[in-house]
Amino acid sequence: MKRLIFTATLSLFFISAFAQMEKRWIKKQINTLSSPSMQGRGYVQKGVEKAANFISEKFSEFGLLPFSNDSSYFQTYRFPVNTFPGASTLTLQKRELNAGTDFIVHAASAPCQTERMKVQRVNLSSVKDSLSWQRTKAELIPNRAIVLKNYDTLTKYLHINTYSGGKDLPRGIYIIPRHGKLTWTVATDTIPSTIFVVEDTVMPKRIRHIEARLDSRFIPAFQSKNVIGYVRGTQQPDSFIVFSAHFDHLGKLGPATFPGAHDNASGTALMLYMANYFAQHPQRYSMAFCAFSGEEAGLLGSEYFVNHPLFPLGSIRFVINLDMTGDAQNGITVVNAIEQKRAFDKLREINDKAKYVPEIKERDQSRNSDHYSFSKKGVPSIFIYGNGIKPYYHDVFDKPQELSLENIDGLAKLLVDFVSSFR
Repeated sequence: MKRLIFTATLSLFFISAFAQMEKRWIKKQINTLSSPSMQGRGYVQKGVEKAANFISEKFSEFGLLPFSNDSSYFQTYRFPVNTFPGASTLTLQKRELNAGTDFIVHAASAPCQTERMKVQRVNLSSVKDSLSWQRTKAELIPNRAIVLKNYDTLTKYLHINTYSGGKDLPRGIYIIPRHGKLTWTVATDTIPSTIFVVEDTVMPKRIRHIEARLDSRFIPAFQSKNVIGYVRGTQQPDSFIVFSAHFDHLGKLGPATFPGAHDNASGTALMLYMANYFAQHPQRYSMAFCAFSGEEAGLLGSEYFVNHPLFPLGSIRFVINLDMTGDAQNGITVVNAIEQKRAFDKLREINDKAKYVPEIKERDQSRNSDHYSFSKKGVPSIFIYGNGIKPYYHDVFDKPQELSLENIDGLAKLLVDFVSSFR
């Protein structure tokens, strides 16, 4: 009996130690991908290019095979994007604000530079129809910085959010106070105006003058890369199971970096783990690993791939897209689970037996990650994300130290078992 207890204890020890080893390996990749040297994996200082090179080096290290004749893992394409490579400063009534924490800008903003510009305050609380909105715009004073109070009224009554409303504003400089989380994005176009979205708690009570500078640069044909490799299958090498994850993020707003640890260094790191694992444990089918760029700009990398596939889309048995997997404390959610019910039921069946993650939730189809590009083409696909507790998303606080990596080792085991179940 003592020997049995000792053996069981030793077995649990090794299982626990192996799980910690997995977490440490994944954490190391996340730390690298979201480090300052990657510049937010965006469109300034070669951030997204550095991330692509890192992933390519990992694929080579694992021994993945390339699809191209030149032995490169890269698939190059271009798209338009608005970037912020230089200064991003805003001073309200001599109070200098910090980019990223105190303010962000409309992602399509035009450049600006002004000193001691007078301010016009406009209250939008009574603007509840398109006619009153047109009258309000006609009353804006030229050569003034316009503070638009109660901007949420436009969203409530006219369905105009900050992004769409920016396209409708006359040329000028605008300040939109907002309470709570500042969430940034990427724009593939520009607007005539410059819009600062400012956390309302840092707004001075009275603003008579502002000073602002925003160095934005629109690139009509930014060159980006997908990174794609595969492991040859042992029995049916012409059929593929695909793991995908986007490695791009928002980049920088002047001096402010958006690290994107959860979104999506975590999913990319987990995909790299799966690539490393399956390179050492080939499966019946070939395993393809697609690291996409351009996701934050509108699923552009995956869209380019499905329109210019490196292997036939009809040969893909299944796509598993990993996005925001850095914290699965409360389990995972499977997007497109209702359409892909058999796959979802298999995941639940495996997890019910092994208890890899606390819970697996289902969600209907959504255009919120790269799986959608495949789904539109009729390729069976799902998107998995972690159900964590931290609210950091598309902001400067999405840092590696904020990730618990809770259950990420369990998710890795679940995915291995799921792939192994394909016959």
